[in-house]
Amino acid sequence: MLRKITDMSTKTLFTNALGMKLDVLRVAEQIAGFMKDDQIWRYKVVIGSDSEGKNGASPDFVTAIVVHRVGNGGRYFWRRVEFDRFFSFHDRIIQEVVLSLESAKEVLARLEALRVPLFDLEIHVDVGENGETKSMMQEVLGMVRAYNFEARTKPDSYAATKVADRHV
Repeated sequence: MLRKITDMSTKTLFTNALGMKLDVLRVAEQIAGFMKDDQIWRYKVVIGSDSEGKNGASPDFVTAIVVHRVGNGGRYFWRRVEFDRFFSFHDRIIQEVVLSLESAKEVLARLEALRVPLFDLEIHVDVGENGETKSMMQEVLGMVRAYNFEARTKPDSYAATKVADRHV
């Protein structure tokens, strides 16, 4: 059974690139400030998760939120969640998507309340046409599309495969 972090979201803080711990509201405020500072650019908010199994130990899951000022840099935030039970590879990938979707819903609600400039939102998933995850692509993409979000896969899923992976 997959777990939701909704109950833990107030306890599980995001970390910015400077190491500051922030709740979801503060993350949204920083994203909004970054977007409002220079409104001539197009923006993307990109969310992705990655995990690492530890030989039967509790796996680590990291979710990254990236705000990309397209053509002019960006910022990111990440949080780590550990679960008590071991996940199969399939369950770990599905849990990564669930964590990304939950974070997207949390951040999107707060960004809408802050009246930020228009932006694109993408969910980056750690699956691709090659390797073990090939057979899971339709399932994972269906999950993301069910929430009406745009999905990106490898090699274009940098929030999951580069940013979140860096902190696993």
